[in-house]
Amino acid sequence: LRTHQWCFILFNVLLFHVLLFGADLLEEYFLRSLPLSYTDAKTLGIRERARKLDIDPLKANLSYTVSSAATCSDQEIFLLVLVCSSPENRTRRNAIRQTWGNVTDARGYAVLTLFALGKPASLTTQLEINEESQKHRDIIEGSFIDSPQTQTQKMLMTVEWTVTFCPQARYILKTDEDVFVSIPSLAGYLLSLTQLEDIYTGRVVHQGVPGRDPKSPGFVPIHQYSEEFHPDYCEGSAFVMSQDVARKVYVAAKEVPVAVPPDIFVGICAKKAGITPIHSSRFSGGKHISYNRCCYKFIFTSSNMKEDELFKDWKETSDGKDCSL
Repeated sequence: LRTHQWCFILFNVLLFHVLLFGADLLEEYFLRSLPLSYTDAKTLGIRERARKLDIDPLKANLSYTVSSAATCSDQEIFLLVLVCSSPENRTRRNAIRQTWGNVTDARGYAVLTLFALGKPASLTTQLEINEESQKHRDIIEGSFIDSPQTQTQKMLMTVEWTVTFCPQARYILKTDEDVFVSIPSLAGYLLSLTQLEDIYTGRVVHQGVPGRDPKSPGFVPIHQYSEEFHPDYCEGSAFVMSQDVARKVYVAAKEVPVAVPPDIFVGICAKKAGITPIHSSRFSGGKHISYNRCCYKFIFTSSNMKEDELFKDWKETSDGKDCSL
């Protein structure tokens, strides 16, 4: 073959691989905002207060009364997983405990999975939760009634609890109870990061429009948030924060109304603290990814999982078999 023919073949091979493997990189490049410069006095103040945050007084002065049998050990925890759960969904919590939530080690680093919930309306359910909590010692329960209207309070409670009682956790994954999480895949990604602070990563929502319909579950009154668009934020089914981000969100939260949905609430706090969300399409967001064993070993999360799917997919992805390129 002539030189120009070899060049043509090489160009097509390169183009094929760019199209095949470059989509995630392109998506991340276009959806990630430019880093904020910390020249704003309020931003600098939030970051400084977060850096100097005194943990000891917080233990006796939590915003919400927390009943918790869950504890963080004295050793460093690489990944703390906080699953936002409904009080009544004990079977779902058990399914997570028997599948991906049973992972306590990833590449030699400690992983801890806990469940965050508010109080149930039923006394019978509360007694069941008390029993479950004593048995598994992995439940954090707030003093508020768990409902669609109190999910932002639950989010704030998890951040507050983490900062207060688990400051040695390097990364915090917030996720929902209907999500499949590939802990080994996520841990590998986090270990590859060269940036050690300001890690706030997930499926980034760009220029989200505030819900102005009073009948909508995501309704945001204009007096609570008057901007045309929400700041970029990580979709709430699953996202990761580094410990320093949790502290900054905790400090910034005092200036943000809790009337906005929980994922947007975290996004607003992050912006106030000068943190830019990092996009990765390996988080599925609210989407359910069609099952494929090798795909599920590569992605971080898939939403809307049924319990039987959770057990089947976990068994197949944990078989130790490698996947080809």
